[in-house]
Amino acid sequence: MALRQYLIEEVALDCAEGLLSRREALRRLGLLGVSVGGAATLLAACSDSDDAGTTSGATPSTTVPSSLATTGVGGEEIRFPGPNGELIGVLAPASPVRGAVLVIHENRGLTDHIRSIPARLADDGYTALAIDLLSEEGGTAGLPSGGDATAALGDAPPERLIADLRAGLDELERQAPDAKLAAIGFCFGGGMTWQLLAAGEPRLSAAVPFYGPFPEGAALDGSPNAAVLGIYAESDGRVNATMPAAEAALTAAGLTYELRVFDGVGHAFFNDTGERYDADAAAQAYQAMLDWFAANLA
Repeated sequence: MALRQYLIEEVALDCAEGLLSRREALRRLGLLGVSVGGAATLLAACSDSDDAGTTSGATPSTTVPSSLATTGVGGEEIRFPGPNGELIGVLAPASPVRGAVLVIHENRGLTDHIRSIPARLADDGYTALAIDLLSEEGGTAGLPSGGDATAALGDAPPERLIADLRAGLDELERQAPDAKLAAIGFCFGGGMTWQLLAAGEPRLSAAVPFYGPFPEGAALDGSPNAAVLGIYAESDGRVNATMPAAEAALTAAGLTYELRVFDGVGHAFFNDTGERYDADAAAQAYQAMLDWFAANLA
């Protein structure tokens, strides 16, 4: 699945599930270059009410465990060298270091939710860096809205995004020189985790894409050292449809892998600032990730 098409479908799904109003969904699809007629077709299942849903992220409907909750920014915002200038990221060093993890954000950029993840990982022994793939646009914080962030990511050449991710791994090597490297990503970031593996990254010892679409026709032979844990949601049919291709590519490349589907949850169930958040499944997925790192980053 092409990432731009994935972003377009994300908007339509959010509208269909009442997380975006039809008006906001039309605006976001327009920013992504979808025609008015094409947008109307995509949004046929949406509510006609302009009061439906939200435009900026929802309040969780369940109590969030303090050990997993987004508690604010977390970590330290840093600038580091990239292929086209400085890149922005949030770094949380661990001591002692059990490994180093690159965190790749969802389609709204480096939000507070993603900014909190490096500190969580550092508490568990992993130096972590959450990269802002909108650094070239001045950073996520400088864009008017989440919809603008999504559109900017849709406009960014995939080659640029991969080069920025490689620069993030370079920075992790500087910050934790003796540590093995891993990458994790969520939604769009899960897709970018697969893209990074497909581009070939022998430095990666582990990767954990959370409900990320597998790129059509991709081979993973260029990342021979990566043990991959794919996290999926039972009700996320759109992304789950790419799972057979992911499994075939992992098998063909001879990689260690596990594809785990969490029952009774939908897309983005790990995001504790969204309406799809599920506290139990999020806690289980986080522990599964830690177990994977313990086995593959030692």
